[in-house]
Amino acid sequence: MGVAERKNREREARERRITSAARQIAEAEGWSAVTVRRLADEIEYTQPVLYSHFKNRDAIVGAVALEGFREIKKVLQHAAQGPTDSRHAREDVAIAYLDFARDHPALYEAMFTMSTDLQFAEADTPSELREAFQVLAAVVPPSCRDVDVATETFWAALHGLAQLESSGRIKHGTRLARVALLVHGLFE
Repeated sequence: MGVAERKNREREARERRITSAARQIAEAEGWSAVTVRRLADEIEYTQPVLYSHFKNRDAIVGAVALEGFREIKKVLQHAAQGPTDSRHAREDVAIAYLDFARDHPALYEAMFTMSTDLQFAEADTPSELREAFQVLAAVVPPSCRDVDVATETFWAALHGLAQLESSGRIKHGTRLARVALLVHGLFE
């Protein structure tokens, strides 16, 4: 192993420590508690070391968001592999999406509501975002006139439901009925 490989591995390990600490603090205390100074204290590095990895806090949030997109992609893929019936696959993916948002509120917030430099639906959209989108698109019926628009609408509806659920503004006991109505209304 060369020196460059070792240094690269060490750099990646530091970045993982930074993003892991950011996630832990955010899950426990909210994103307002995540500051560069706090992260430096948590992982016992100086602030300049953190800035050598990330240009600012938004970049750290962006790195956490990318982790979230890798994770949600796996969750949604697993949900889509269950039933052979396409309607049930869409419902299972929708429920998995909502469960992910509920179970990882700070991570979901980093992915969808926090300020980051991540570009959605652009030429330079990171692969993690595109791949997660493609998992949603895979359960959209190919008969849809525009699968991308249908997928964006499905995603937007799921995001709205996730936000309303997390704020307690809709009944929790009717989630399955809402998901069935969403899938039926959009795709059948």
